[in-house]
Amino acid sequence: MKEKLFIFSAPSGAGKSTLVQHLMKQDLGLEFSISATSRKPREGEEDGREYHFISPEKFRKMIKEDAFIEWEEVYPDQFYGTLYSEVEQIWKRGKHAIFDIDVVGGLNLKKKYKEHACAIFIQAPSHETLEQRLRSRGTDDEASLKKRLGKAKFEMSHKSNFDHIIINDSLETAQAKAEKIVLDFLAL
Repeated sequence: MKEKLFIFSAPSGAGKSTLVQHLMKQDLGLEFSISATSRKPREGEEDGREYHFISPEKFRKMIKEDAFIEWEEVYPDQFYGTLYSEVEQIWKRGKHAIFDIDVVGGLNLKKKYKEHACAIFIQAPSHETLEQRLRSRGTDDEASLKKRLGKAKFEMSHKSNFDHIIINDSLETAQAKAEKIVLDFLAL
């Protein structure tokens, strides 16, 4: 298998989406893998662009049919997962899959694809910086913010299981490090 996967995981607010978007603009042969979810689309979201939106009932049926590489039920009836068909289509187009995925999902992908997957953990320079970034977004109420910060501590405890750790204290430096990691892995 010459096709590869690039897994970017991080706590909310660390900057993984920004780095993935940057990499997608480079000519590296990457294609974004769109995850599936059973949650309802948010305003402005479109099926097949942000996520493949699937009802909880259909998601459960697809789990039984082994349609997912990895999946998890994050909250009751709120599933997230990676479809085998999504990755296979990317590879058929001669591209390498890139993921913007939570820590548990990222580690599950790495376990499945082993040496064909490069797992990169993005970390904010400090817990305070992470909190500041989340607050400046203005998208979460206080309860949701506390939940995200609590989850961040759990996610940070797994960073040593990743192939690389990028501390995102300077966006330009983090982008350069991410590009180098991708290019080096593609050269293997």
